[in-house]
Amino acid sequence: MARRQRTVKVPVALPRMESAPERWLRTIRLSGFTFLMLGLVIATVIVLAPSLRLVVEQQNDLKELTQAVEDQRNAVDDLEEDVARWSDPAYIEAQARDRLVYVFPGDFTYLVIDDAPVAATGEGIPISDEIQTTPVDWLHTMVSSIYTAGLTDATADNLESTPVDVP
Repeated sequence: MARRQRTVKVPVALPRMESAPERWLRTIRLSGFTFLMLGLVIATVIVLAPSLRLVVEQQNDLKELTQAVEDQRNAVDDLEEDVARWSDPAYIEAQARDRLVYVFPGDFTYLVIDDAPVAATGEGIPISDEIQTTPVDWLHTMVSSIYTAGLTDATADNLESTPVDVP
């Protein structure tokens, strides 16, 4: 009789499902050529970086200068318009009347000087144009302030200003 072989069951782990990026990373093979090309790219960036910075700075300078030229052209256009206006006799007459207060012979003009209303204080009293004296003896006030500040032991909160009687 034939003897039947006995089978042993061994637990086997199922293969883990890996994602696409993991599979892609696992398949990358780095060789000497890859490192050489990577080194050349890095060297190229290092060599060209200062030149690229210079190109960017020059582009910014070019933009600023172009804007300055455009501003100057606009100023020239404005000045040419002013020159064209000054060739008109009516404009010259209007400017002479406004700026220099010129009139034609036989014209009557009225010039209003200081047409602003009279200023007043906050209490409604008109401001005087005469010189007035103040009722404060400033010398006595200054000297008493110096003595008070130098000789007192009181704090700033304890100090009070005392009214000075003016004779």
